[in-house]
This record gives sequence, structure tokens and C-alpha cells, in this order.
Amino acid sequence: MSKSSPSRKLFYRLDEVSRLTKVDPAAIEAWEKEFPFLQPGLTGTGQKIFRAKDVAIIVRVKELLDGKSVTLAGAKRKIEEELGLRAAEPVHPDRLRKTLAHVREELQDISAVLSAKPKKS
Repeated sequence: MSKSSPSRKLFYRLDEVSRLTKVDPAAIEAWEKEFPFLQPGLTGTGQKIFRAKDVAIIVRVKELLDGKSVTLAGAKRKIEEELGLRAAEPVHPDRLRKTLAHVREELQDISAVLSAKPKKS
């Protein structure tokens, strides 16, 4: 199995991912909570499905953790770096409040315009 693409399938069930990667399903489910970029979907019957990209991420996490040189947090940072992901920078609460107040004023203005009765000609 290559690093970039585990195989030619588009989607994999949890048991298939576990078998392909030799990672316990419980560990994979725990990693879902730790790695927000690992996002399995659900079928109509509620069965978890993973994309090939997710399988490649699981393989990479396993490689990093098997080396015992990084923690889960370290693996997360390394994969974010490799995938070109960047965590959102925190925004100060006062700035959020100010933006929200501005949006509220704009919405009130729009509501007033929409509520205004048209002038009779």
C-alpha cells in the first residue's frame, strides 16, 4: 500500500480501514476526535465510511506514532503542516462583540427598509 493512495476505492468501511492500516477500530475512532481533518462520513444506514484521503492520514498517524518520537499533539501538528492546514487564529472577544453589534445594526436597517410601507402615488 503506497503512502499517497491505499487503493483505487473511493470509500472504505471502518473494518476495511482497520484491516488495511492494521490499526484497531477503537484507535481510529479515538483519532477522529484528536484530528479534526480526519472526517469519516456516514452511509444512509449509519455505517462509517472513510475517503482514500482519510485512510492515507490514518497511515501517516500510525507511522508517526509507531516511531514513538511524537505525541498525538505532535502528530497532529506534523500532519497539519504536511497537508498545508493551519489552525484558525483566535479572535479577541471584544472584536467579535463589535462585529456582531455592527451586523445587528445592519440587519435592523434592512428590516426597517423592508417593513416600511410603500408611499401611495
